[in-house]
Amino acid sequence: MAPASRYRTLSAVKSLLAFGHRIGYLPFDVGRVLRLPAVRNRLAERILPEADLHRILSLEAKARDRALLILLYASGIRVSELCGLSWRDLQANGDGGQVTVFGKGGVTRAIQLPASVWKLLNGLRGEKAGPDDPVFRSRKEKNGGRLRPLAVLRVVRKAAARAGIELPVSPHWFRHAHASHALDRGAPIHLVQATLGHASVATTGRYLHARPNDSSSRFLPL
Repeated sequence: MAPASRYRTLSAVKSLLAFGHRIGYLPFDVGRVLRLPAVRNRLAERILPEADLHRILSLEAKARDRALLILLYASGIRVSELCGLSWRDLQANGDGGQVTVFGKGGVTRAIQLPASVWKLLNGLRGEKAGPDDPVFRSRKEKNGGRLRPLAVLRVVRKAAARAGIELPVSPHWFRHAHASHALDRGAPIHLVQATLGHASVATTGRYLHARPNDSSSRFLPL
């Protein structure tokens, strides 16, 4: 297993043992003595530059896939949230619109969308789509069922390869790009936190450390 996977697995086991001890099921918390391995933070490696990201978007010719990619970037939603979207989750709001997602931890949040993104999404609906129909339909499922996360991954990988990016880009990389690029352009960190649905602003703050805009090195006589 990769170091990060080992860390998550051991952390889950420790939490389970601690919970069992707290409720009296286990006489001892035997996981307390286990020290979790240190894991190198590789977030910076998964943040695409703006030029690369926009090349991915601009080279996608299929209307559904282009709307999918742009929504991933514009809203920062998770792939599971994207696949779960129905038309009732999209509402007009001013010149643009908003998307309401039921996210991680059972938290519902509304995300404002620019007019250009709103227009692109509405172009997919057609006249027959009802409020409970999926926004992103599968071309393989009977009667146009929901697109699955694995299918979204394939769309993202093909789009990245088309743009000449030889990296294992995943839908979550668009979420990383949203956070990093928005902060770089001066978005308040609490607004980015609310948009992405982070439980703690410390999680959002990781993007500031992963791609810093300044460094004390520029003060050195190099």
